[in-house]
Amino acid sequence: MSVTAARKQELLASYATKPGDTGSPEVQVAILTERIVNLTEHMKTHNKDFASRRGLLMMVGQRRRLLDYLKKKDAQRYMKLIERLGLRK
Repeated sequence: MSVTAARKQELLASYATKPGDTGSPEVQVAILTERIVNLTEHMKTHNKDFASRRGLLMMVGQRRRLLDYLKKKDAQRYMKLIERLGLRK
């Protein structure tokens, strides 16, 4: 259910703004999005798992806050990120 180390390294490589970057908003949002997608699949089969539902909602809120921060700091990077992740329709 969680993100594997190999998948995390792939996300770091593709979303990092510079080599060794692990804390930029882009990387954090990409990892959170991967975790949200995995947990959403879990919730489809275990719809009464309320502890996981709470965790999912907290992750969505954290991602929302990071995206708001990025939009406020640099709208161009925000637009590029949501387009790459496919977050907006």
